[in-house]
Amino acid sequence: MYSAFLFLGNLGATEILMILFIVLLLFGAKKIPELAKGLGKGIREFKDASKEIKKNIEEEADSIRENK
Repeated sequence: MYSAFLFLGNLGATEILMILFIVLLLFGAKKIPELAKGLGKGIREFKDASKEIKKNIEEEADSIRENK
């Protein structure tokens, strides 16, 4: 769970609140849930794709090991 917040780096609470305030101003309160849903879907698809790639690499590595 901690790794999900690594992209925040050295941002403090004040900076994060300012970013959230700017997002609220730019998109409005009604649009933010839709944006969050889209972001969540994108992250989920990325994780699924990375798991699939890892699985394919492991299968190929196992196949190569068996053929030796």
